[in-house]
Amino acid sequence: MATVIYPSPIFGPIHSRRLGVSLGINLLPADGKVCTFDCIYCECGFNAQRRPTRPMPTRKEVSAALEARLQEMLQHGPTPDVLTFAGNGEPTAHPHFPEIIDDTLALRNRYFPNAKVSVLCNSTRVTIPAVREALMRVDNAIMKLDTVDADYIRLLDRPTGHYDVNEIIEALKLMRGKLVIQTMFLKGCSANGDNMDNTGDHYVLPWIAAVKEIAPRQVMIYTIDRETPDQNLQKATPAELDRIVDLLHKEGIRATASY
Repeated sequence: MATVIYPSPIFGPIHSRRLGVSLGINLLPADGKVCTFDCIYCECGFNAQRRPTRPMPTRKEVSAALEARLQEMLQHGPTPDVLTFAGNGEPTAHPHFPEIIDDTLALRNRYFPNAKVSVLCNSTRVTIPAVREALMRVDNAIMKLDTVDADYIRLLDRPTGHYDVNEIIEALKLMRGKLVIQTMFLKGCSANGDNMDNTGDHYVLPWIAAVKEIAPRQVMIYTIDRETPDQNLQKATPAELDRIVDLLHKEGIRATASY
């Protein structure tokens, strides 16, 4: 199982399939995961196998490290397309996430005003007003909604605490379109033998209905790109992803697929 743990608090830049030249901001420990999901496809591995021993970086540490890296990039390149909150788990789990967002926006404006600020978020904490309001201040709040089927969520995303998909959908609707929905489509089976194919209409059509209610400005669908901790999973095919994009377009929803 070859999985990835990212440095903290700054890593990259890396080239993202969806975002371009991306400077990563990891608000989580550098030696393990902190996540409210335990997805069977997570490139960082399973939570139990990645228990951190180090603390989360402080707000001051994140700001100082980010400013130093931006100064270096200003002098030597490359120019970032995006500053992306990602890394070893769920960035909104940091207790000072809203304040760090404000610090980051100020630094972006100072050094690379044309760069976007993005957050890759699993949506589990979008019901918290301060978190939701911070997400609405960034350029790209990329919010996960892999399905609306509660049983499938327990198999695929494996929430570590309370999770009610209907509560999540209602909170996403409160973002008033200032978000991007991100959804993983895949096939194969879990290590327990459960069928994990979510590319058929049984999962896709109710998900599209929920997306229409949320009314995001865009939907990004994707499939497995790196090795997964559960090694029985398979990529969705380009044809399967294209079919889902076409269904979204027919509903007037802007959508793209990453293969």
